Amino acid sequence: MIYSVRHTTIFRYEPAVRESIMEVRLQPRSDGDQRCLNFSLKVDPAASIMQYRDFAGNTVHHFDIAAAHTQVTVTAESSVEVQTTPVPRVADCGDWSDLDALVASGDYWEMLLPSYFACSTPALEELAKALKCERRGNPLELLTELNTAIYTLFAYVPNSTKVDSPIDEALQARQGVCQDFAHIMIALVRRLRIPCRYVSGYMFHRDEKEKDRSLEGASHAWVEVLAPRLGWVAFDPTNNLVGADRHIRVAIGRDYADVPPTRGVYKGEAQSELSVTVTVSPADKEPVEPAAPSFVVRSRPVLVRNTAKRVDQEQQQQQ
Repeated sequence: MIYSVRHTTIFRYEPAVRESIMEVRLQPRSDGDQRCLNFSLKVDPAASIMQYRDFAGNTVHHFDIAAAHTQVTVTAESSVEVQTTPVPRVADCGDWSDLDALVASGDYWEMLLPSYFACSTPALEELAKALKCERRGNPLELLTELNTAIYTLFAYVPNSTKVDSPIDEALQARQGVCQDFAHIMIALVRRLRIPCRYVSGYMFHRDEKEKDRSLEGASHAWVEVLAPRLGWVAFDPTNNLVGADRHIRVAIGRDYADVPPTRGVYKGEAQSELSVTVTVSPADKEPVEPAAPSFVVRSRPVLVRNTAKRVDQEQQQQQ
């Protein structure tokens, strides 16, 4: 299947700000069962766009706008081919000794250690105990069980947490968004000494009776877990899915802190607004433009006593 993706991010400021510096991770990856056929990035006001690859192989574009401005619009468009693969079977997965041998033979330590958003807390340990999160049975069978448990125990409530919310907020409220659920699953899985990584990207929502829980028109997040004899397997605890034939991978990392779609700073004291609109559609069909942005964040002016100091741009939470 070939998908067309359009991701528009608009930053508005009142009054004008200056010297904006921003980096974005919006270009889909070309690896595994996915290939980015083409990609374009436009910035208004016009800016010189440069790029590099980060430690995980994600493409990062960056630019700066020196002159005073009241709005920055970033539009990313891409065509991505995703191969359909069968859901992995327990019979094809190795056992725990196979997993330990696989981990010992490779460099996976960054996806094994606690990270900024995916770390153990007393609330997480209580959940792990309740779910009997310990090495037992077959690794794939246990991972599928954890994926389903998060889907069942936590309500999906858009905008119920913030982009920088620790996992304890979702654990205590028993609700959150895909970013929270991905972090919770990563923290649980790493306790088992299984490499697990955060995936930022998009998901195509089918028009079916049983609709996906995740918000259509926004970026999405899920996890990939290293399974013996299977390699990296995708788990989406938000929608209780295993495998990723409708998922489009943009960036991978230890957690959200490694892969925000946009991140930047600017100079000035301003009230700011961030709005995000995403469309994902089969390439042979006309995309349906949403009536309004799916994600809007407003912030109050930040008092800057030092005029040389920069203010962090608002980041877009993955819903």
